[in-house]
Amino acid sequence: MALSKQVQESLDEAQSNLRNALAYAARNEEPYMSKHIADIMFSIENLKNVTNLMAISDKVMKQLEDED
Repeated sequence: MALSKQVQESLDEAQSNLRNALAYAARNEEPYMSKHIADIMFSIENLKNVTNLMAISDKVMKQLEDED
């Protein structure tokens, strides 16, 4: 199942806010903080990609079951 529009938009907004936080952290905080903000951004992007991959996988599995 793909992400709902509301969840997708919320994740996109979170990424935007984190990108902004990362820009400030890169100038004003210890590198440790920037690294963890970037990790969170990466996790959100992976979540969106894996969700799409799972939706495609489910679709293919259903098609294969229908062929049997």
